[in-house]
Amino acid sequence: MTESPDSRPKTLNFNVGVLGHVDSGKTSLARALSSTASTAAFDKNPQSRERGITLDLGFSAFTVDCPVHLRDSGGQQPYDSLQFTLVDCPGHASLIRTIIGGAQIIDLMMLVVDVVKGVQTQTAECLLIGELTCPRMVVVLNKIDLLPPNKRQSAIEKMTKRLHKTLESTRFKECPVIAVAAKPGGPEAPETEEPQGVTELIELLKKQTYLPKRDPKGDLLMAVDHCFSIRGQGTVMTGTILQGSLAINDTVEIPVLKVTKKIKSVQMFRKPVSGAMQGDRVGVCVTQFDPKLLERGLVCTPGSLRTLYAAVISARKIGYFKGPLATRAKFHITVGHETVMAKVTFFGLPPAETKPAPPEPSSLETPFTFDREYFYQDEYVAGQRDGAPGPDPEQWALLEFERPVTCPGLCLVIGSKLDTDIHANACRLAFQGRLLHGFEDKSYCETALPRLRIYKTKHKEGQVERVTDDYSVIGRSLFKKETNLQLFVGLKVTLSTGESGVIEGGFGQSGKFKIRIQEGLRPETKQLFSSTSKKKGKSGGKGGPTGEEEPKAESQPVSIHLHFKRYVFDPHKKMVQS
Repeated sequence: MTESPDSRPKTLNFNVGVLGHVDSGKTSLARALSSTASTAAFDKNPQSRERGITLDLGFSAFTVDCPVHLRDSGGQQPYDSLQFTLVDCPGHASLIRTIIGGAQIIDLMMLVVDVVKGVQTQTAECLLIGELTCPRMVVVLNKIDLLPPNKRQSAIEKMTKRLHKTLESTRFKECPVIAVAAKPGGPEAPETEEPQGVTELIELLKKQTYLPKRDPKGDLLMAVDHCFSIRGQGTVMTGTILQGSLAINDTVEIPVLKVTKKIKSVQMFRKPVSGAMQGDRVGVCVTQFDPKLLERGLVCTPGSLRTLYAAVISARKIGYFKGPLATRAKFHITVGHETVMAKVTFFGLPPAETKPAPPEPSSLETPFTFDREYFYQDEYVAGQRDGAPGPDPEQWALLEFERPVTCPGLCLVIGSKLDTDIHANACRLAFQGRLLHGFEDKSYCETALPRLRIYKTKHKEGQVERVTDDYSVIGRSLFKKETNLQLFVGLKVTLSTGESGVIEGGFGQSGKFKIRIQEGLRPETKQLFSSTSKKKGKSGGKGGPTGEEEPKAESQPVSIHLHFKRYVFDPHKKMVQS
């Protein structure tokens, strides 16, 4: 190596996510913009090459002179060039997970829209992912060569207007829209056709850049998207550093393989460097292992990632998702770099304490803690204010994964219904949140879940059959014959006439039970029962009632009400009364 790694001109790396509906021309746009293709770039998947569709996060880059507004932000040594790393995200639905995987490090989103077709299902989904993960966006209207020249300008203006309307309610409402033809004549056209509008697009991108917040501190987390071995050197993993930093001679862990490896050398776009930090796109050569074992995945500081069997997250429904979010339903959960099925249980604050969730999804006002009680919900609860839709109340979800997932703490979580028909014009992203607590024990159901005090309220109703004395009555119809009444002994009940009592135990074999009324029955209640029994006495055998006395008590029996709550994860299924 002639040049010492750190004496070279200083380059700022800026990650641009290229998102859009399948076939909107994202890859040809990336190709038109790029001069250097990194390993994973331009569809390494053969099936994808045949169809001309991106199947993985392709990466490629091009370097330009550093714009003035960024030049002096390099500290001691000013930046002299700006490298755009284009993260070409797949457009088809089954691969939403890949987009979310790459979104953590995307500084600017380039949404590619086919000028003829306009906003399609996946375009809308890309917008949502952009809103969750990215501060800025540029919209590129592609394929303008397909518009007849005499109508081209008016068609572009019309589509631009329509897009601004669509973006009005999002965080990108004022974002720039630019028209290009990345590959005039389509994929089959000869390479001699010059792209249109691409130079202007590069200038626009330069204007949109800012100094991304990069933090070299904290544990390393690198998303690997490609892996290959070089004989006599070791195994090279290429990917993007999501957090922290790395340097030659560091030891890193590959959690899926449960191994640690030493870093032998580091390259950034084919140039050797001594280290790299958050947001950088790197190739890292480590001591040999079989590259087939890790095509994609995470690499981290040893011991820093956790493997979770279940998790508690803050939950917020995505507005465009149609349909309820039901407890016990299964969703595709994208967390860290993985997508896995999970069973979901929604819960919130007890009804008296509910408050609307704050506008920023990441900051719940009520921190999650095992020290408080939560209310079980059959589904996610939408907000209401004076009968109209209002802000959703704060709520959480317990996710129980079908297989363990490896991820960093506090990471973004997205729940989707990816099995919905890809061509149905419906948003499949259902809810989002942050990971707040992870369960690392395989037997978390027994060891940890009982600490999570989510309760359901129960109400049972029965009738007073008869009074035995002033302080006790016999009740029926509250329990089934086979119910173990011992579980209910000592629980408080109230009578519809206002008295309260305590269940003392069973009476006979048919589910009847005895209630002790500590304060004694009120005179008017006793009156009710004596008139009822008188009436029974007068109903002379076969002849039926004598007709004169017809007390109302028979048609309005005295009812018994039992209220209690039960903790959903209590192994003893104990009933609790406050």
